[in-house]
Amino acid sequence: MTGREPAGRAVVIGGASGIGAAIVRALAAAGAPVTVADRDVAAARTLAAELGAEPAALDVTDEDSVAALFESVPGPVDFVVNTAGVSVLGLLTELPADKWRRVLDVCLTGAFLTIKHAAPRLAAGGSIAVLSSLNARQPAIGMGAYCSAKAGLGMLVEVAALELAPRGIRVNAIAPGLVRTPLTAASLELPGVEADYLANTPLGRAGTPEEIADAALYLRRAGWLTGETLDLNGGAHLLRYPDVHGHIRRATAPAAGKEPTWTR
Repeated sequence: MTGREPAGRAVVIGGASGIGAAIVRALAAAGAPVTVADRDVAAARTLAAELGAEPAALDVTDEDSVAALFESVPGPVDFVVNTAGVSVLGLLTELPADKWRRVLDVCLTGAFLTIKHAAPRLAAGGSIAVLSSLNARQPAIGMGAYCSAKAGLGMLVEVAALELAPRGIRVNAIAPGLVRTPLTAASLELPGVEADYLANTPLGRAGTPEEIADAALYLRRAGWLTGETLDLNGGAHLLRYPDVHGHIRRATAPAAGKEPTWTR
């Protein structure tokens, strides 16, 4: 592709809410037929009905579920976006292994399964985009699972870009900074968290889901871009990551002053 607007179907995984829903709306507004795939199938159906899109149930950690999605989605498919994500908070010495595995299963293995089963359905010139994070490059205390998964995602994107390039298929990632979504809303309600984020964002504000959607539309038509992670964070990668774990620990410590172990 050479920058022309693609004409095939788009599939958005995690498309029923947050950044995924913004991407679905932007694609639909651009005239693309869209499949909204989500674990929350009721929400996917509601959004799809509003936009004239197709809903689909999906568990991104279940290979059979991912394979069934791409076997059933009507073609041709030119763009696949995986926005599915989850995070837990807990120090590495205290984090239960099942919570660690859950984050890697959703954020990293889910992306692998998406690429594995989407690629055979994509026509030459199609592309895949996955949602990374500022935490792919900035470590954060208490976020070891999420940081590790997103850092691994960057290398997965590069390997996939190399392997799929002979077919003309591009693979890229978007790495947002602070965006208010269902994933971030709970932590942002705690005193000091949002202010710390903004103090470490040179442009001084959070991003919006619509700005991430704009980037996704760019990646869909950017015919000479592959293997890239696009930092979209208001310059936050130039400073430091906020002490989210510290803010939460202080906000929730019992009156006696003993600090609890946190996972979520």
